[in-house]
Amino acid sequence: MRVEVVLFAALREAASRNRIDLELPEGARAQELRDALVRKHPELGPLVRASRLASGVSFLDEQEPLKPGAEVVLIPPVSGGSGPAAVLLTREPLDSGALRMAANRPGAGAVIVFEGVVRSPSMGKDVRWLEYEAYEAMAIAQMETIVAEARSGWSVSAVYLHHRLGRIDVGETSVIVVASAPHREEAFAACRHLIERLKADVPIWKKEVFADGSEWVGAPCDPDH
Repeated sequence: MRVEVVLFAALREAASRNRIDLELPEGARAQELRDALVRKHPELGPLVRASRLASGVSFLDEQEPLKPGAEVVLIPPVSGGSGPAAVLLTREPLDSGALRMAANRPGAGAVIVFEGVVRSPSMGKDVRWLEYEAYEAMAIAQMETIVAEARSGWSVSAVYLHHRLGRIDVGETSVIVVASAPHREEAFAACRHLIERLKADVPIWKKEVFADGSEWVGAPCDPDH
């Protein structure tokens, strides 16, 4: 059966392409895809072994059988080694200062930091606090994909995408996006890509809590109320 492997970032550059077709035995598992890719392209071996396998927005179990015609994404490491993780979902306060310092690397002429802060009022009502909920496994997988897109789309030095969950009070930071690059145009573009894709595609939901009730942002309104 044929499957298509999608490459990002360092893998894409090492292979000089963004897709590789593989022929595998019927019912082959994710681990067999990894082994076949290394046999066919031994120069990619270290990166392939360090990458995670995903399909759509979910990571694959190494023993999971693949479907004919499947599109499998190799997600290269995105944490950048020591220091803060590139992707984070947490119920603890976020630290933009630490991320800014981590992104300020040699050769980075621009460091762009975006912070989303809980505001009040909203929709004409005083907000008491926000509550964020996520489908965490899928959210992390999608966030890692978005970071990989930013790394492959622009010559960035570092990118970080951190989001809080649970209760967040007015004035506190709910999300931080950081991108550094040699030039400001790339840093701005990567930062904008990260936050726009986060808001559009990552399964994180926001509830605004008021003195007289609460409302999930983006939920359709009942026409009878």
